[in-house]
Amino acid sequence: MDALRLPMALERSERVLVAGAGGGFDVYAGLPLYARLRALGKAVTLANLSFTYLGGTNAARLAPALYRVEPSTTGEDGYFPERTLARFLARSGHGDVAVYAFDKVGVAPVRDAYAHLARTLDLDAVVLVDGGTDILLRGDEQGLGTPAEDMTSLAAAAALDVPTRLVTCVGLGVDAFHGVCHAHWLENVAALAADGAFLGGAALLPSMPEVCLYLDAVADAEAATPRRPSIVNGSVASAIEGRFGDHHRSARTRGSSLFISPLMSLVWAFDLAGVARRNLYLDRLAATQSVWDVQLAIESFHASVRTRPHVPIPY
Repeated sequence: MDALRLPMALERSERVLVAGAGGGFDVYAGLPLYARLRALGKAVTLANLSFTYLGGTNAARLAPALYRVEPSTTGEDGYFPERTLARFLARSGHGDVAVYAFDKVGVAPVRDAYAHLARTLDLDAVVLVDGGTDILLRGDEQGLGTPAEDMTSLAAAAALDVPTRLVTCVGLGVDAFHGVCHAHWLENVAALAADGAFLGGAALLPSMPEVCLYLDAVADAEAATPRRPSIVNGSVASAIEGRFGDHHRSARTRGSSLFISPLMSLVWAFDLAGVARRNLYLDRLAATQSVWDVQLAIESFHASVRTRPHVPIPY
């Protein structure tokens, strides 16, 4: 039976946090990794930077920007990916799995929330998961995608004193909708490889039990949130299932042009410290308190630098 290949550092880890970096349904993109680590006997915890108004729920507040979401958590019935996932995992035989949720705020409070989890769970590994790939954009690209949430998570996790810290990306190509030049992204990967920070990639195959869980979770989330299904995870699931080109999984993407391809089903892994070092403005975000502070700092930096011209991939 096929199984998802892990970076060597994770094989040595025992207590791992898998966290969605960019908010929304990003934590779902970490499910294959979560399931594989559990199959190896690791203690794995899920977390996500949340787009839900967590103060409108009865989730336990553990720190100023940190909540514990359980299957029984009430509130926010229209859109609550963390609870949707917790309920799916409970129905799938994983027990009452909690999904920790970070408020959509600035780096300083999110950093404190990550530090709280690192202490209380005695973590020896943290994996940031980006549904999409714009977390690798360093700041001098013409289009940065939607960087505020990803960079908040990256800056927060970069400050942790945890032995293993990784970034993974899945869904190459989906960020074209937000103006990302993927030639720039590949150039960044090459630079990370030169620094020894690119840790390899792996295909998500439908024959893998971890991927079957992921596909089932995506379908469950689409049914639970029909008005706001995840475009990224839907695209990745479509790629895994062998769809290609302008394939629309939900009505949410009607009227736009998609390019589903096998590249979307690849998971790319990187050393988190290496990714953080190459970012040109991450230090400017350290003291931010709100997501608006983060956005303003990014926009101010981007306006001050000469950007690389947009170029096509020559094939």
